[in-house]
Amino acid sequence: MNSDKIKEGASGASVRTLFYGMGYTKKEIDRPIIGICNSQNEIVPGHMLLDRIADAARTGVLMAGGTPVEFPAIGICDGIAMGHEGMKYPLASRELICDSIEAMAIAHQFDGLVLIPNCDKSVPGMLMAAARLNIPAIVISGGAMRAGHANGSTLDFNSVMEAIGAFKAGSISEGDLECVAENACPGCGSCSGLFTANSMNCLTEALGMGLPYNGTAISDSGERIRLAKTAGLKIMELVNANLRPRDILTMKAFENAITVDMGMAGSTNTVLHLPAIAHEAGIDLELSVFDEISKRTPYLAKLSPSGYHHIEDLHDAGGIPALMNELAKKDLLHLDIPTVSGVTVGELIQHTPVTDREVIHAIDAPYRDQGGLAILRGNLAPDGAVVKEAAVAEEMLKHTGPAVVFDGEEAAVQAIWDKKIKKGDVIVIRYEGPSGGPGMREMLGPTSSIAGMGMDKDVALLTDGRFSGASRGASIGHISPEAMNGGLIGLLKDGDIINIDIPGRVLSVDLTDEEIEKRKATYVKPEPRVKTGYLSRYARMVQSANTGAVLK
Repeated sequence: MNSDKIKEGASGASVRTLFYGMGYTKKEIDRPIIGICNSQNEIVPGHMLLDRIADAARTGVLMAGGTPVEFPAIGICDGIAMGHEGMKYPLASRELICDSIEAMAIAHQFDGLVLIPNCDKSVPGMLMAAARLNIPAIVISGGAMRAGHANGSTLDFNSVMEAIGAFKAGSISEGDLECVAENACPGCGSCSGLFTANSMNCLTEALGMGLPYNGTAISDSGERIRLAKTAGLKIMELVNANLRPRDILTMKAFENAITVDMGMAGSTNTVLHLPAIAHEAGIDLELSVFDEISKRTPYLAKLSPSGYHHIEDLHDAGGIPALMNELAKKDLLHLDIPTVSGVTVGELIQHTPVTDREVIHAIDAPYRDQGGLAILRGNLAPDGAVVKEAAVAEEMLKHTGPAVVFDGEEAAVQAIWDKKIKKGDVIVIRYEGPSGGPGMREMLGPTSSIAGMGMDKDVALLTDGRFSGASRGASIGHISPEAMNGGLIGLLKDGDIINIDIPGRVLSVDLTDEEIEKRKATYVKPEPRVKTGYLSRYARMVQSANTGAVLK
């Protein structure tokens, strides 16, 4: 065991005395030491109840003969950070989470890890740490929030964001807006749609790093507590078998996860996080893999924001195991690979049929024949851009229109609210990439304002930033290279004609090579927006979005 290096023999007396001082018995010290990384805090709804998960995981570890040792991780609420300078930090916090777990695990020589995330960056950050450390690890997330209800409508966080746009447009009253706000989030958990947090929690299952129903069991349910206890039991099995994350996180596992992602149209942020996790596992996961898998994967589960169902509905329909069971009917998954459950993917899903065909369609009756996400390329995005194709109105899948260019999110939102955007326009928001932002802010403010004002079938939005998992419409993000790193998006001017062909996977601007060179000659790169502190270091180290925005 790792911990034997520091606690055994005469030289280990100095470590044992510190454990004795904390109240550990000799028997506890002799057992495997299991680090339990708990990202509980009182500012993120998805993390508010994680102490319950940690307590249950501790119980499982103790039941199986291990010694649980709890330590914290940070977590940022994207919803609270959104729309102001705070949104520069969530993506950057992913690296802090990963690095801090590395520091704790190696400094204290844990024998295994139970990782307890729930929201947007904590899930990939912890998975990255598991891959980097490569000691036995299991992820048990906090679970999804239930959907809200008011006046006969089903609500979620995105309902509030779109209601703000509707209020700004004058189509609902202030009282209507507050009613939505009071009822959209009825309790704790990760926001109830298939937004980034729930997408990544579901994909943790598909990767084999979480137990069945990790992605869908509701946060306040007894089932979630039982899962956490089982995770505590399972980590001891993984330690005893020496089954490590890189035994599970193979290329086949990532292909499975992308297939599930396409089958349910997960958040576009998964195209950032899966390559970053793969990078830590020593795997180069190119954007082309996402597009190849999307073209052969039918779209079977249409959840909010693409549809009207929520995570609780997916869970009741059989969850991710049922979705994978359906996808396997056309040999779209690798079934012979291991999972933290101790059995192969095929063994795990073979007896998990779909129980509600309204929520998970049959493989022969999909919503569409291709997956929910698409990778676009062209002179405007030679290294790629990402769009949630499943959430784009049919009439916007192909669109040509004049650019309306903004050097930041705030100016774009104000222009939308001031009704300065016309039908057919292509809003361009630049200098919001990983380096230029810095931190690649989410653009739920502008996308929800467009939708709330009823323009999501008339207006497209391009950015070198990213979108919330709650975004819908012709919202194309992750444009690479970003403006700050010399991307053509930085040379665009108002009125430039933008061509969007999502089925054809093309994103381009009508500029001649001569005009592009002329603009390059007069281009002046802006000063960094942040010159001190963590974000300044992050901006200098972070790579392009098409790499997963990993650090150099």
